Amino acid sequence: MASGSRRKEAYQRILLKLSGEALAGDAGYGIDTEVLKIIAGEIKEIHKQGVQIGVVIGGGNIFRGVKGATSGMDRASADYVGMLATVMNCLALQDALEQIGVNTRVQSAIAMQALAEPYIRRKAIRHLEKHRVVIFGAGTGNPYFTTDTTAALRAMEIGSEVVLKATKVDGVYDADPKKHPEAKRFEELTYLDVLQRGLKVMDSTAISLCMDNNLPIIVFNLNQRGSLKQVVAGGPIGTLVH
Repeated sequence: MASGSRRKEAYQRILLKLSGEALAGDAGYGIDTEVLKIIAGEIKEIHKQGVQIGVVIGGGNIFRGVKGATSGMDRASADYVGMLATVMNCLALQDALEQIGVNTRVQSAIAMQALAEPYIRRKAIRHLEKHRVVIFGAGTGNPYFTTDTTAALRAMEIGSEVVLKATKVDGVYDADPKKHPEAKRFEELTYLDVLQRGLKVMDSTAISLCMDNNLPIIVFNLNQRGSLKQVVAGGPIGTLVH
């Protein structure tokens, strides 16, 4: 395990990774509009501070490609369905943010001009510089890649200082804290710790991308009000992977 804090005092440009399940709330499926409003409010708090924000959202609350493939679908076809699910979530978050006065742009890796801009790296950076939240949809545009990998890739492309992985628990544990109350939470881990222990932070491709490019990851609990603001300020919250 890593030792010694290497957290920054504050981050100016971030990539926030949300799971699709986070939007479903207690229902476990679909989009809970009340949960969406809470998440949008948390994002607005850091947006007001001048933080440049990119967002990647999964689609597991609507359709998960891997699960579709195990049920008999062609894997590539299942992954494309999952990519479309992420766009639905992106549009829902865009609406929630714009209703509270936060300018946003949705960029899709799969062309759908009536709904979103095509993903263009330089244009995404320009939007960030103009203080717009950029929400990246449709994954990488390719099957066999997860939205975790998308988050790592987009973070590097836009020059993000960190990937913030929002979860339902307050960091990374050595066991499932819901099943094992004695589970220990890690304050810091190295990329190799995560890969060698098989810890469920992000998939191995995403972790390897971050490791190769020295991009830190912070895993934190978005359900705790004000946690996103604390993370961005460099507070000792969640688990830092570096």
